[in-house]
Amino acid sequence: MIDSQQFRNGMALLGGAVSVITTDGEAGRFGFTASAVCSVTDNPPTLLVCMNRSSYANAHFKANRVLCVNVLTGAHQGLSGDFANRDMTSDERFSSHGWSTLETGAPALDEALVNFDCRISDIHEIGSHTVFYCQIADIRLSGTDHGLVYFNRAYHCLGQTQQHVAKG
Repeated sequence: MIDSQQFRNGMALLGGAVSVITTDGEAGRFGFTASAVCSVTDNPPTLLVCMNRSSYANAHFKANRVLCVNVLTGAHQGLSGDFANRDMTSDERFSSHGWSTLETGAPALDEALVNFDCRISDIHEIGSHTVFYCQIADIRLSGTDHGLVYFNRAYHCLGQTQQHVAKG
């Protein structure tokens, strides 16, 4: 049987893009930092986002039924920390950067690598987490190619260093 610490140690070696997941609506404006985001299907375009059920914002995301996955650039390590800090208020988290909205009204970070603006189409509870299945309503790409990943319990910046030319 695998214990939870062994599982966490193994998962620390599975690098993931760092995103700030945001929502807004009748339940209010909230956000959290996540690396548990992945593609489900491209038809219809759908993402999966995992959130701890004990999060202060969990009920707000469920009530609003919209979210934006704001994939962070290498320059956003501090913002990632702000949205992971339980001692900061929601207003404090959103105060340090520019935000706009796309189709759903969820906050979209103006400087994000990419914004995936989504409607939550399904929700499942499993163990300690809520899994949101999110149909993408809009996408905004930036001009940068430097992303932020979390690997082995530390942040790392990634960037395209060489153009690959397709031969054919």
